[in-house]
Amino acid sequence: MAKFVFGMNQSLDGYVDHLEMRTGPALFRHWIEHVRDLTGSVYGRRMYELMRYWDEDRPEWSAEQHEFAAAWRSQPKWVVSRSLKSVGPNATLVSDDIEAVIRGLKARLVGEIAVSGPDLARSLTDLGLIDVSTLLPPRRAWSRQAILCRPAAAAPPCFHRSRWRGHD
Repeated sequence: MAKFVFGMNQSLDGYVDHLEMRTGPALFRHWIEHVRDLTGSVYGRRMYELMRYWDEDRPEWSAEQHEFAAAWRSQPKWVVSRSLKSVGPNATLVSDDIEAVIRGLKARLVGEIAVSGPDLARSLTDLGLIDVSTLLPPRRAWSRQAILCRPAAAAPPCFHRSRWRGHD
């Protein structure tokens, strides 16, 4: 049985902003290893559209960025959206009966499936489908860039039923 895990990058001062929080080498290495170990990922539309950046190689990328892109491309993805009409390679669009699809994945697969996107996480939590919620980055990957010093988007109030897991 698969375990659904919702994780979110959070700054040391408690804010979430994917556009402002810079990823240093240790945190980027963490994400390469994390994505490589996943059984797959379930994305909300906005997070999936953001992650599509990794679909095609770019000449300016470092070796680590190419490594992350290869890991991301190789994992199966399920994209929950009522507005998208199609999704990219190695991705399945889920637009109807989301609960049944997610419960089916949970029963059929083994390993950890990441849940990405705060609105999706809230919906899946309300359905009792999130097994673990965690805030990232892991302590070993913290850096000066992890302090935003101002409010940004807040984590959704979806953690009330989930078990928290420290990520070290």
